[in-house]
Amino acid sequence: MQAKAVWKFARMSPRKLRLIADAIRGKNVNTAVNIIRFTNKKAAPMVEKVLKSAIANAENLNEANIDSLVVSKIYIDGGPMLKRFRPRAMGRAARIRKRTSHITIVLESNA
Repeated sequence: MQAKAVWKFARMSPRKLRLIADAIRGKNVNTAVNIIRFTNKKAAPMVEKVLKSAIANAENLNEANIDSLVVSKIYIDGGPMLKRFRPRAMGRAARIRKRTSHITIVLESNA
């Protein structure tokens, strides 16, 4: 049994989100929520939101037992970049890339 949740176009760079994703990959759902809650990173609430959505999907769609769920797959893909320009010295301009991410979490039941 699998349950999945996706957040597309999240306004944070994939590099920052992957720090949280690597910490909870393969963990039990209850352990993963606790790890996220006590992680002092700006990306933590974003990943927690997707994880809670995946838990709710598993509970509602598949009638799964929450205690037996495990984070089987979590991956952060890069989304499109917002390209902006900032003025620099001597009439030049520097590109600023505001990165976005796609967060995907797949839960599987252990039992």
